[in-house]
Amino acid sequence: MSTASYQIEGAVREDGRGPSIWDTFTHQPGRIKNGDTGDVACDHYHRWPEDVALMADLGIDAYRFSIAWPRVQPTGRGTPNTAGLGFYDRLVDALLEHGIKPLPTLLHWDLPQALQDAGGWMNRDTAYHFADYSAVVTARLGDRVKSWITLNEPIVHLAYGYAFGMHAPGEALMFDAMPVAHHQLLAHGLATAVLRGSGAEEVLIANNCTPVRAASEQPEDAAAAEIYDAFHNRLFLDPILLGTYPDLSAMGLPADPEFVEPGDLEIISTRIDGLGVNYYNPTRIAAADPAATGLPFDFREFEGVPRTAFGWPVIPEGLTELLVGLKERYGDALPPITITENGCSTADEPAAADEDGTVGAVHDAARIEYLESHINALYRAIEAGVDVRGYLTWSLLDNFEWAEGYSQRFGLVRVDFETLRRIPKDSYHWYRAALAAQRKG
Repeated sequence: MSTASYQIEGAVREDGRGPSIWDTFTHQPGRIKNGDTGDVACDHYHRWPEDVALMADLGIDAYRFSIAWPRVQPTGRGTPNTAGLGFYDRLVDALLEHGIKPLPTLLHWDLPQALQDAGGWMNRDTAYHFADYSAVVTARLGDRVKSWITLNEPIVHLAYGYAFGMHAPGEALMFDAMPVAHHQLLAHGLATAVLRGSGAEEVLIANNCTPVRAASEQPEDAAAAEIYDAFHNRLFLDPILLGTYPDLSAMGLPADPEFVEPGDLEIISTRIDGLGVNYYNPTRIAAADPAATGLPFDFREFEGVPRTAFGWPVIPEGLTELLVGLKERYGDALPPITITENGCSTADEPAAADEDGTVGAVHDAARIEYLESHINALYRAIEAGVDVRGYLTWSLLDNFEWAEGYSQRFGLVRVDFETLRRIPKDSYHWYRAALAAQRKG
């Protein structure tokens, strides 16, 4: 099961937490649907015992959550915030008491605003601050937490946050944002060494990966698909697994960009123990005129397939295609894989309350079908020889869905955002039964 700090915690001004780029971004008019913010979110910061109880009842054996950097270091550097670290201390202890393995992600996009004011991920220094932050966290939690994820979806943070301006910090630098990719990768490599030195047994990075399909058999569409694959997938996999960058000339980058310093790729390619893969759908690409759009590729819709409430195509076989493709591309360089996110948004509503006021059931058959079909697709990849060690669903709770605010619901548990009441959906009960059957079988 997976969640992220800004999406569920709330309490953004409590116990010494500093502002993050998402606090700033969500309070800028017009940035977020309906003007929503993560100020309260699911109030997990106060309601975490209830949420851990839900996980224990569900029967999961691992929980991926993220640690809010500004809760630990309010300005992204310097003396740690004892109260903020104490929150994660208590959470880890509670998970272990219920037999649930904690799998923290050190950064899920909520960069401290003070670091953004100094340039954010365009500034190389941020990578070194991240390594220092990693040392602070592991000094407090490393005696009990042995598996770590460094960064979540650096491609999405690069593209939506710095290139296209759709997410925090809202920069629209297009391909001039490419130093953001390198500095995130450098941060990952530096933190990997810190984590290992602190006794970590497993270090992973969680990438959003997508199988890329050309929109037609025309050579120009096939070439555009290759370019997009290099941008979305290989940009954040090749340096880690192979120690080299893919050809990025179509994005205006020379073979030796000036932001890559001697020794960087050796740091970035420090061995990892596993690769986190976040999968939601394939991507269909056609050729485009960069002079007209600024991009050498264009996105096309898949036709004749179901869609989630978010409008994303539901193509479970894409997960098999992706995993088998990673094995074919990287061979022995590919570490064991954990699916660190997979799930869907559905337009589910609770049934009418009973006479005693008890909230009715939440029927989300589309989510059950989505999860079941994707788990089956995962097994087909395993049968094809892909080493997959785990599967984590997104997400435990309905939460703050970034630029979409609270309009998209991904949770197995419905959250009433007025009362903050948790309501397990049909998918929660299905998932619990499926896990129980797996343990018996």
